[in-house]
Amino acid sequence: MSSEPPPGSGQQPPDDDPLRKRPPDEPPGGGAGSPYGSEPPPYPGGGQGGDQGAGPYGAPPGGGDSYPTDPLAGMPPLADSGKRTLARVIDLILVGVVVWLLTWGLGVNEYDVGSDRVEVSKSFWQSGVAAVLFIAYDTVLTALTGQTLGKKLLRMRVANLDNGATPSVQTALMRAAVLWIPFAFCCAFFWTAISGGWSFFDRPYKQGLHDKAAKTVVVSTN
Repeated sequence: MSSEPPPGSGQQPPDDDPLRKRPPDEPPGGGAGSPYGSEPPPYPGGGQGGDQGAGPYGAPPGGGDSYPTDPLAGMPPLADSGKRTLARVIDLILVGVVVWLLTWGLGVNEYDVGSDRVEVSKSFWQSGVAAVLFIAYDTVLTALTGQTLGKKLLRMRVANLDNGATPSVQTALMRAAVLWIPFAFCCAFFWTAISGGWSFFDRPYKQGLHDKAAKTVVVSTN
């Protein structure tokens, strides 16, 4: 039987998941190759994780099987926000090329060649195709490994804040929807800059707005 994860994770991390955090009384034996060490890292605000109050999403109830109060205890270092931005640019280019080719082939490009106006119907369909592809790309890869291609290239991954596990499909979908629906239909790069750029100023978890909605963080895999 696997140990119960903290409430709110949206999934139950399997015993053989080397990426999930371990309760304090559970040896990290199943995690040979796990990126988490036995000693928790220093809390970003100073001191050790156990010296801090409950995290923003609450600590699990109960005795020895509870996770550390600080959600970052046992986590790898949080990923650098600059590297996160570069990874997002890589993803934008990769998926953007596919969106352009697909919408061009289907004749739903935003601009009608030879016309002096933008056709609203075509613009809407191109936005819809972009939203579906970006959300599907982010959701599937994040739920499988926690890594889009950009994140994998730059050695970082998305993790649940409460247990360090790879996000569930539901969590990954929420995270992707918050990021890409405004991008596709109204605010384009302006929203991406705000949502992703939030991590440059957020403390102590370096979360973008999409991370806050899904209760995730981005950590280094170096």
